[in-house]
Amino acid sequence: MAASLQAKYPLRPITNIPRSRRPSLLRVRVTCSVTTTTKPQPNHGKLLVEQRIVKPPLSNDPTLQSTKPQPKLVTEQRLANPPLSNDPTLKSTWTHRLWVAAGCTTLFVSLAKSVTGGFASHLWLEPALAGYAGYILADLGSGVYHWAIDNYGDESTPVVGTQIEAFQGHHKWPWTITRRQFANNLHALARVITFTVLPLDLAFNDPVVHGFVCTFAFCIKFSQQFHAWAHGTKSKLPPLVVVLQDMGLLVSRRQHAEHHRAPYNNNYCIVSGAWNNVLDESKVFEALEMVLYFQLGVRPRSWSEPHSDWTEETEISNNQA
Repeated sequence: MAASLQAKYPLRPITNIPRSRRPSLLRVRVTCSVTTTTKPQPNHGKLLVEQRIVKPPLSNDPTLQSTKPQPKLVTEQRLANPPLSNDPTLKSTWTHRLWVAAGCTTLFVSLAKSVTGGFASHLWLEPALAGYAGYILADLGSGVYHWAIDNYGDESTPVVGTQIEAFQGHHKWPWTITRRQFANNLHALARVITFTVLPLDLAFNDPVVHGFVCTFAFCIKFSQQFHAWAHGTKSKLPPLVVVLQDMGLLVSRRQHAEHHRAPYNNNYCIVSGAWNNVLDESKVFEALEMVLYFQLGVRPRSWSEPHSDWTEETEISNNQA
């Protein structure tokens, strides 16, 4: 190769440089670049390198040794495989839609019994107050349930294992909830509401009871939609939703964003978020975690140093997806 290059591009002495500007020593660098054509390899995933600090156990941990361990830096490598925008698991099926329709039917029957019963008995204030109580307690219930499945259990847990896996995985790719279609996002809770409210529709005609039931069940069933809106972009949300969020009637985007920041142990309520400050400032969940730890020896996930499963990763662009 060297012979052919020399034949094609012979080296000639440089004679046209003025003597006053000639350097005492002239260095010539010849760079030879070779371009090869290879078949591109498929992209099987993006390799991520993470570093995290592992802190020593808490001072009241029975496993604490006499010598206090020092924090250490751990480097992890893993492949990121986020759900794609066209992932079929984010699409609604006819089964999903039927469950949502069934849940809505039971809610409509309960609401109708509350309204008609109120007309018949001339009761207005009591069913309205019962409905307001249902709305308030639904937010509290959503927070307690969210806290429980965020911190305890896994996909192998009976009955609720699928929801536990979904909620715990939600911390990794929170934006996927905005990509889920409506019935896909609500069908699991709709199934629960159907089997819970239907017997109450058949057993009771009291307008006060149904004032509470229809409101509480409605908020629980649609809490995942309120949750999805809390992850939405203001410009892309329906104007009415933005108004309700700003009024505090639905959980706001700013408040729920705190739930996805370290240490991931606050702002669990996802209906209106009205209970979040009360529960967090009074440390109700921390007290429950201590009780469960000392009684059952079970540590919540929020006690562990946040690792890759907790760390939010940004959305991949549509072109890359």
